[in-house]
Amino acid sequence: MDSLQIFILAIVQGVTEFLPISSSAHLILTPMLFGYQDQGLAFDVAVHLGSLLAVTTYFRHELWDMAYDFFRSLSRNGVQTANSRMVWLLILATLPIMVTGLLFISVVEHDLRSIWVIATTTILFGLLLFWYDAKGRQSRDEYSTRWRDALTIGLFQVLALVPGTSRSGITITAGMMLGLTREAASRFSFLLSIPTILMSGSLVTLHLITDPAPVDWLAMTSGALLSYFSAYLCIHLFLRLIGQIGMLPFALYRLLLGGALIWIAQ
Repeated sequence: MDSLQIFILAIVQGVTEFLPISSSAHLILTPMLFGYQDQGLAFDVAVHLGSLLAVTTYFRHELWDMAYDFFRSLSRNGVQTANSRMVWLLILATLPIMVTGLLFISVVEHDLRSIWVIATTTILFGLLLFWYDAKGRQSRDEYSTRWRDALTIGLFQVLALVPGTSRSGITITAGMMLGLTREAASRFSFLLSIPTILMSGSLVTLHLITDPAPVDWLAMTSGALLSYFSAYLCIHLFLRLIGQIGMLPFALYRLLLGGALIWIAQ
């Protein structure tokens, strides 16, 4: 991978990871558009780890409060708080994709990375995103999330294993379907990305360490850093503007992208 390819792919990942338009789809499509060889899952995970660092940095104060209250609640006289309860909800919401991802990782790596799959999921879940943005009650914040709500969002997140679905898009859609506001659904989705990306990143990193094949660690480190800065900026702007602009621009983008992919694939 040359420097320009690393730069383009890392910026694409950072910008698209937390927008409801599917970063995995764009990481598959970008090499096709520029004539690059597919960068492979290892680089994809490296730039996802850059995004992980960005979201943990952005929510560092909330994460500190959640961790503090969580460990205090585990003591003998501990009291459950909204922050400690949120940790349990995120753990519960992570379990479905953890189990499913481990069982079907080979299918995800090879069989689902096609234009037709991406086009179909891009359009289908774009329409679903628009529907619940327009029709959802949107009256609750993320701390009102119940156990069954967290499990439902976690089950929806499993669909993000299919490229083009968008992990943030499908979990935000599920949140709005359950009555969360756009902002609340987005914040829960971003917090949920932390254990999800950490799990997948750790699994592939372990595989890379034990694999005798050469790994371009410089390319992956550079990609992760570029992804970090672009993802942090994207999170900041998205959460500031989403209450005003809604999900319509992203839904329209998905429809246009899906239509273009169908035209290319023919």
